Amino acid sequence: MQTLLGGNGTIGTVLATELTKYTDKIRLVSRTPKKVNPNDELFPADLSDPAQVEKSIAGSEVVYLLVGFDYNIKTWREKWPRLMRATLDACIKHKAKLVFFDNVYLYDISAIGHMTEESLQNPPSEKGKVRKEIADMMMNEIKSGKLTGLIARSADFYGPYNDKSFLIEVAYKNIKKGKTPNWFMSADKKHSFTYTPDAARATALLGNTPDAFDQVWHLPTDKNTLTGREIIELFTKGMGAKNKVSVLQVWLLKILGIFVPIMREFPEMMYQYDRDYFFDSSKFDKRFSFKTTTYQEGVKETVELMKGK
Repeated sequence: MQTLLGGNGTIGTVLATELTKYTDKIRLVSRTPKKVNPNDELFPADLSDPAQVEKSIAGSEVVYLLVGFDYNIKTWREKWPRLMRATLDACIKHKAKLVFFDNVYLYDISAIGHMTEESLQNPPSEKGKVRKEIADMMMNEIKSGKLTGLIARSADFYGPYNDKSFLIEVAYKNIKKGKTPNWFMSADKKHSFTYTPDAARATALLGNTPDAFDQVWHLPTDKNTLTGREIIELFTKGMGAKNKVSVLQVWLLKILGIFVPIMREFPEMMYQYDRDYFFDSSKFDKRFSFKTTTYQEGVKETVELMKGK
């Protein structure tokens, strides 16, 4: 049994499809899980309750932690450590391997220009401090020998049907509404994005490769990184729109935050947009035979698959 905690989320839905290459026993766990594959086992659970987390993991060989909480620092501080602790305890108890889908928030600001699995971990944001706390919790259990697990780390991601993607929100949706696409801070800095179908396919591969465990992996991401302006141009051309971009600065985000609560969460993350942001997945590329989707291919597929949405 391979179990997905957060089974119907951005990555979970695609991952459930990819896992059929390795198993016909897939369990989807969320408040109201829905089948992705005909034989999926649905396990309704409140993952804020450690007892329900434990029950959902019982009988699992591999567990994928894919949950995405509201983008709110108060929520993250309250919910992430509690969920990670419950997941670790349950995996240790039931001798299940753990795959944690992580982001890059824990890296030091000096590492953003070239992030590898060995980059300095010194988060400059409050959200990053939470991510480091839970990653450390997991790696400590691995180092102690109690847990077999791995961290699959992604850059900012994009892809079809992905409403939590920065690119979908500021580029695709704005263009769809006839508006000018947005960017943050500087549209002339390079910024890596991981394509969600690649992330899911690679996570499934890692979770079913025995010697991939007990370490951190950067998920495959096109090494030919584009600037914000260049990737916006792929969307405008693909959608037949005028090639323009509106660049938002921190001061404007703070003003918008007065009226739109989610905007209050963005200013502390702007260090990721005022400099080059390069996510290096060379370790994965050297270990596995994997065709990474180019930005040109990924944007084209995203636009085509989201037509009418």
